[in-house]
Amino acid sequence: MKALNVIHAACPHDCPDTCAIAVTVDGNGPERRAIKVEGSAEHADTAGFLCAKVSKYLERVYDPRRVLYPLRRIGQKGEAKFARITWDEAIADITSRWKTLIERYGPTCILPYSYAGTMGLVQGQGMDRRFFHYLGASQLARTICATAGAAGYKATIGASIGIEARHFAEAKLILIWGSNPVTSNVHLWRYVLEAKKRGARVVTIDPYRTRTAAASDEHLAIIPGTDAALALAMMRVIVDAGWHDTDYVDRYTLGFDALRERLESYAPSTVAPIVGLDEAAIVRLAREYAQTQPSAIRVNYGLQRHAGGGMAVRAIACLPALVGAWRHPAGGILLSTSGTFPLNYAALERPDWIPPGTRTINMTRLGEALTNRDEAGRPAGFDPPVMGLYVYNSNPAAIAPDQNQVLAGLRREDLFTVVHEQFFTDTTDYADIVLPATTQLEHMDIVKPYGHLSLMFNEPAIAPLGEAKSNSDVFRLLAQAMGYEEPALYESDEQLIRAVLDVRHPWMEGITFERLRAEGHVRLNVPTPFAPFAEGGFFTPSGKCEFYSESLSRQGLDPLPTYLPPRENRLSNPERAAIYPLALISPPAHNFLNSTFVNQDSLRRVEKEPIVELHPTDALPRGILDGQMVRVFNDRGEFQVRARLSERIRPGVAYAPGIWWAKFSPDGRNVNAVTGQALTDLGAGATFYDALVDIEPLERCP
Repeated sequence: MKALNVIHAACPHDCPDTCAIAVTVDGNGPERRAIKVEGSAEHADTAGFLCAKVSKYLERVYDPRRVLYPLRRIGQKGEAKFARITWDEAIADITSRWKTLIERYGPTCILPYSYAGTMGLVQGQGMDRRFFHYLGASQLARTICATAGAAGYKATIGASIGIEARHFAEAKLILIWGSNPVTSNVHLWRYVLEAKKRGARVVTIDPYRTRTAAASDEHLAIIPGTDAALALAMMRVIVDAGWHDTDYVDRYTLGFDALRERLESYAPSTVAPIVGLDEAAIVRLAREYAQTQPSAIRVNYGLQRHAGGGMAVRAIACLPALVGAWRHPAGGILLSTSGTFPLNYAALERPDWIPPGTRTINMTRLGEALTNRDEAGRPAGFDPPVMGLYVYNSNPAAIAPDQNQVLAGLRREDLFTVVHEQFFTDTTDYADIVLPATTQLEHMDIVKPYGHLSLMFNEPAIAPLGEAKSNSDVFRLLAQAMGYEEPALYESDEQLIRAVLDVRHPWMEGITFERLRAEGHVRLNVPTPFAPFAEGGFFTPSGKCEFYSESLSRQGLDPLPTYLPPRENRLSNPERAAIYPLALISPPAHNFLNSTFVNQDSLRRVEKEPIVELHPTDALPRGILDGQMVRVFNDRGEFQVRARLSERIRPGVAYAPGIWWAKFSPDGRNVNAVTGQALTDLGAGATFYDALVDIEPLERCP
């Protein structure tokens, strides 16, 4: 009789929940098969359930369309025509081509491109970093998701540390600000519902009436990109009324007098038309927030994807210190918990191997890097040009902004592109070599969450299918073929895990490789309850919550929180708004996670097709009917989707959930055909939600 065993695993996807997964396997050895995945009941935050996406994970693992063997391109780039080759041939082709390119152009002509296809520390930022650092390849600034908000938060609080998720259940007021936890943070939503049962009020601030907003006590539909103005107006009301916590402000904050002077410019009457709310609503929200304790804010990264995104998060992050919310475990703000983990990244990644003067290329500007042209068509000055691209843990043909320029770069015949992937994505279509990648059930890793405080261990549950190999295994093969003799390039996954855990810090006390592997997850050694800033102790240079940031001032940036409007906005850019009057936002669809899971049939059937949702008052003058195919466009490009008319979106805003792959889109393009490569104020992040468009029906009705 075959043995049934349960294996400790961890969800690797870009979601704050980072669930502990119990994988039931049938049999032993290479033929062992996973037969069930479920949320671990032993992990308090996972609480025995998984999201709709990961609960179907076995469909992904055993999908017959997986890439299972190395492939070489035999057609034109973009045609997705390949022939099977051996691993020896693939590695020899790659390293031979790289050596030729390096001899001619130097090692920085090689560009690695990766992001959060896996959040595992080994497979996501371990041997890959070591290999490319040793090779001397161009550095990649991984900015496409979170850097703006992280920079704004760091300038204020010092590190990505906040309320522990479980304490949301004890809050009396919860502001869900630019976040949709019902879709993208469902395990936090469980705590929010518990708070509601205890009498807490939940207010969601979002341009769109999301599932979360619909389930809240109040929804404030602000204009996209105006969050900082709202936060500053709230602070103005609170300070003018004397509702701030003077004791906490005096002891644990820096720059209150300068902040108070700055707030003179943000009267609710001035801010109301900017944010699209009534003045009374702003005053009411400020009063409720200041006078209800403990109050918790869940802020997310969507609201920082515009020109002033870093300052937006910074302004919101000032609020808890102003009212003393940090005194309570259930008070404060949560953006990410990632800064709570004092891990040894230097030992894991070996940044000391980076050659001095190595250039850094911003991943948000991939289109510019691959074409060596800026958005205006002028020379971008990349010297040497990018001649080799190695893509893993990402799908840039779908997810990178200014899609048309990205695809133009990927079509270059002189660009040698390698893609290590689980499936045939939009990006593999342009590859010269495609390598088969393992899924989370087929390799070892540990995962650091950004929504709770437990490190997670992932034991391989099954042997790799076909000839799939993990990222770390492939980089060891590449190092060998390049002739590198550095021993650290050949360390095992276990050795990589031990390296990142090799740190002396009270919060890491008792967390060892052996314990993680045995238990599957271990919470940081922090107090329970966890109130990180109840008595100050912020991770800023001053040790205080910095309303005034000297570090920003030294960078030539505004040291005080301020409102920086989107570049493409009806007030900031009326000339452009006259041509393209609709502000486009594109959060993840409910059943996708960025571009992950789009190819999974069961999930795509639920999402049905790409859509754009707009208010009836915007549809009427354009002659757009519900269910009609439309063209969404600006001067960067266009994409075709089906229109849905709804009052869930505020007038003047269009909502196109993503990120659909081009091959599943009506015209082979998605929302990133109209997004741009401009960067945020702080953190040099992407500005996906800073895009004005217009929409017209594909066929006019008689």
